[in-house]
Amino acid sequence: LSAGDTSVLAGLYGPAEAKISKELPDRAALEVLLRPKVGLPGVMERSREQLLRQTCEAVVLGVLHPRTAITLVLQVLSDAGSLLSCCLNAACMALLDAGLPLAALFCGVTCALQPDGTILLDPTARQEQEARAILTFAIASSERKVLMANTKGSCSVEEMQQCLAAAQRAADAVFQFYRDSVRRRYSKC
Repeated sequence: LSAGDTSVLAGLYGPAEAKISKELPDRAALEVLLRPKVGLPGVMERSREQLLRQTCEAVVLGVLHPRTAITLVLQVLSDAGSLLSCCLNAACMALLDAGLPLAALFCGVTCALQPDGTILLDPTARQEQEARAILTFAIASSERKVLMANTKGSCSVEEMQQCLAAAQRAADAVFQFYRDSVRRRYSKC
């Protein structure tokens, strides 16, 4: 999936037989692996993996596949800003494409709060560096509920609410992109 000049390749494996050590008796065990463009995964990738896994677990109906393993691998191809939201969108599209049962879809939206209080959606890497705060939200398709919020920098509660409202409005465009993508893919069959 590409968002601006940021692109992430997603691969989903499973539900498959789980190793005994990772097997969960009541649901599927979900693992998310985030691979940087170059080098080995570090602390930042591990932190993002956890946010991505928690978001996916909130919508995947894993109880329908107990004692199995689902592995989602995200490979960063280029990072020009808004990487976490691009990863979230790639993860959702991979889950959707694999036909896994989901309670809802979700999308990621990143907001950069500029020093003057202006909110920028889908900021570039440079805009992120200049921002006072960067907020990324995972928003569910059902009632635009927030599944995950990640903040870097400082902002007031009011500014956070303004960013969330902007992200929820922007989510409509992402969900429309999902619909169009699925329609295009399956109209070719």
